[in-house]
Amino acid sequence: MDDLQIIKAGTVVAIVVLSLSVHEAAHAWVADLRGDRTARSMGRLTLNPMAHIDPMWTVVIPLLMYVTAGFAFGGAKPVPVDMRQLRSPLRDMSLVALAGPISNVLIAVLLLAIYKLCVFVLGYHPEALLPEVLKQGVALNMLLAAFNMVPIPPLDGSRVMTWLLPEGLRLPYASLERFGMLLVILVFFVLPGTNGLLAGMVNALIDAAWLVTGGNWI
Repeated sequence: MDDLQIIKAGTVVAIVVLSLSVHEAAHAWVADLRGDRTARSMGRLTLNPMAHIDPMWTVVIPLLMYVTAGFAFGGAKPVPVDMRQLRSPLRDMSLVALAGPISNVLIAVLLLAIYKLCVFVLGYHPEALLPEVLKQGVALNMLLAAFNMVPIPPLDGSRVMTWLLPEGLRLPYASLERFGMLLVILVFFVLPGTNGLLAGMVNALIDAAWLVTGGNWI
C-alpha cells in the first residue's frame, strides 16, 4: 500500500468513526428529549468519538475491511436506553431508533454537497483524493442508514417494526433479539439476494440525495 492509499484509508476510517459517533449521539439526544436520561448520565450525549468507540468494531475491523475488501464498515458501542423512562415507550423507542439512520442520511447529503462543490465549482478531478474520500463517505453513510433500517433485531429497524406490529406479535418478535447477530449473519451472508437488495436501497438513497443537492451543478 503506497502513501496515498494509506492516507485515503485513514481518512475513510476517520469518516466512519465520526459518522458512527453522530449516529449514536443522535440516539442519545432523542432519548433524552423523550424523557430517558440514561445516555446523558453515562456521558453518551456527546459527539466526542471517544465516548462511542469500540476499539475492535469501530477501528480495527473497518480498517481491515477497507484494506482487504476496498470498503469499510463497522459499529460503535450501542447507546443504552431505558424504555421505562420514555414518555410513550414503543413510539418513543422507534423515534430513538430512527434518529441514528436519519443522522447518517444527513451526513451523506452534506458530504455529497461538498463533493459537488469540489468537482463542479473548484475543478477537482472526480478521481482525485478528496472527491474519492467524499464519495466513500457518502456511500458508507447511506450503507449505515440502509443496513440499520433492516428490521432484524437488534438493528434500528426492528424498534420501528416492534411499534408497528400488532400487540400479539410484539413480544415474540422482540424475543428474536437474543439471536440478533446470528440472524444478521444468516440474512446478509447466507440468504441469496439480500446484499443485492441492500445495495439497491443504498443506490436509491444516493440517487435521492443527488436530486436533493441539486442534481448536476453544470
